[in-house]
Amino acid sequence: MRLATILTPQGPRAALERSDGYYVDLHASEPGLPDNVQALLAASPAIRRLAAEVAATPTAVAYPPQSVRLLPPIPDPGKILCIGLNYRDHAREGGKAIPEEPVLFGKFRNALIAHGDPIRLPKVAHKVDYEAELVIVIGKRGKHIPNDARAYDYVGGYTCGHDVSARDWQFRGEEKQWIIGKTFDTFAPVGPVLVTQDEIPDPHQLQIRLRRNGVTLQDSNTREFIFGIPHLLSYLSQVMTLEPGDLIFTGTPPGVGIARNPPILLQPGDIVEVEIEKIGILRNPCVAES
Repeated sequence: MRLATILTPQGPRAALERSDGYYVDLHASEPGLPDNVQALLAASPAIRRLAAEVAATPTAVAYPPQSVRLLPPIPDPGKILCIGLNYRDHAREGGKAIPEEPVLFGKFRNALIAHGDPIRLPKVAHKVDYEAELVIVIGKRGKHIPNDARAYDYVGGYTCGHDVSARDWQFRGEEKQWIIGKTFDTFAPVGPVLVTQDEIPDPHQLQIRLRRNGVTLQDSNTREFIFGIPHLLSYLSQVMTLEPGDLIFTGTPPGVGIARNPPILLQPGDIVEVEIEKIGILRNPCVAES
């Protein structure tokens, strides 16, 4: 299923994107269905099957795509966790050693925006960079998740993410400040939809690209992951309980702006697109902070 959160007259609602492009308000179509995506991911397989059946009926409450305001697929995640240096080709690009364990940082909800929302370039940051990322959406509560195929039982789905980064803040000072450079307002675009994990049998074989104003700047494949999805879930869940709706940004491929000569950094008026195979295109304009 391709799930989204849309803004309706009744507020944010879980929606299913049909093959004709229409978005079905699942709860309005069948009041027995959850009204939010987290609850739908955490529900039984029978509930999700019902959602797919309801969306296909002629009486479903469906909105044409041109009339829909998309919100982040998960508008209020409990956690936004991010992995740094998780592509072999990106580590080589930066002259970094391959890490022996995942590099972890976080973002906060103030950074979260949807497909189409503007990325606001801060007045106080002058080196704002782009990073295309595959985002895991947790679908089941888990602690001490095994590092094997059973880890996929905890995956609700996948979406596109953009880890916008203020490099002049991220790398300032002797100790560096990854979080402060990563979690300015609007620095975590996500969407446009969440694709359930049953539709992506191998998330380690997905082409991932980023375009700025139509020019491709990142082009790689998730097979370059240093730490695969079972490893990441097992590692993180040793420390914290993962909950439905948690987001995990899985790292970015090579081609980031700060590593180029000369650097390519985001400017007001830029249009940035993150495209991931089987998921879609996340598109956001850049504007100057007012």
